[in-house]
Amino acid sequence: MKGDSCCTPTRGPRDGAAPRGAAKEIHALRRIRAGTLEGMRPIPGGEFLMGSADADAWIADGEGPVRAIVLQPFHIDACCVTNGQFNDFVNATAYKTEAERFGWSFVFQLFLDAEQIARVTQRVVGSEWWCRVDGATWRHPEGPGSNIKKRWEHPVVHVSWHDAAAYAAWAGKRLPTEAEWECAARGGLVQKRFAWGDELTPGGRHLCNIWQGVFPTENTAEDGHVGTAPSRSFRPNGYGLYNVAGNVWEWCRDWFSPDFHVAGPRVDPEGPPEGSRKVVRGGSYLCHHSYCNRYRVSARIGNTPDSSTGNTGFRCVRDA
Repeated sequence: MKGDSCCTPTRGPRDGAAPRGAAKEIHALRRIRAGTLEGMRPIPGGEFLMGSADADAWIADGEGPVRAIVLQPFHIDACCVTNGQFNDFVNATAYKTEAERFGWSFVFQLFLDAEQIARVTQRVVGSEWWCRVDGATWRHPEGPGSNIKKRWEHPVVHVSWHDAAAYAAWAGKRLPTEAEWECAARGGLVQKRFAWGDELTPGGRHLCNIWQGVFPTENTAEDGHVGTAPSRSFRPNGYGLYNVAGNVWEWCRDWFSPDFHVAGPRVDPEGPPEGSRKVVRGGSYLCHHSYCNRYRVSARIGNTPDSSTGNTGFRCVRDA
């Protein structure tokens, strides 16, 4: 098992074969213009500036160059898909997530008690705070004995890219392309570091759920949250979207590449035609400026489409 920096650990080939019956990947983008728009926000079409030249960006992530991208108008969920919404999907379809099929998922050590830690048999090399926990699923985020009874409005976690795509198809939607996600997350602002401007805490106010304190041993929770926050926490961005910075990473449709976009398409780009990792965006409650400032609006990483963690979720889009 390995990690991408310290952000999202990857389920590798030695961690078990893909479970039989997993959802198929969607290769050709299919425009979806029917279905409910409840809980969604309209994003105008046109041109926006994607990427950044931030001096503190991770070079290997390929955030640059800054480029003009043209998109068709679309709608996007105001919030990440919640545990309550995912529960409706599971009740309607009897769907089993990949974490359930594999029998385990990645949990951050801070959320495990001494008895659970004593049972941990595998940790992520280089990011030992990530633990393999048998029985950790979207219903049991910290493993057996934990539940979501008080977290119905929190974003669902321990869902893979395949799980997210399956939910989106059931809901009559799809996952956003990376360009759509960044355009929506910017909220109409031009080349700002964050979804609200250039200052992380303007006037001393916390506007997102990220790590405060000393990582990985102490989270002072100055923003009010140690783990996930409810999906409608903090003020929304200019387009009415909540928590596009921090809280949970969000799966996008595209394959990840550090350089495909350098000379790639500029009109409705979809990323490379193939790859081994899918794009995730937005950062999570574990991000901290000392090691991972990927809560910036242009930041990006990738993870294998069968991986699941306690800090990754998703939101959906629908074409206008």
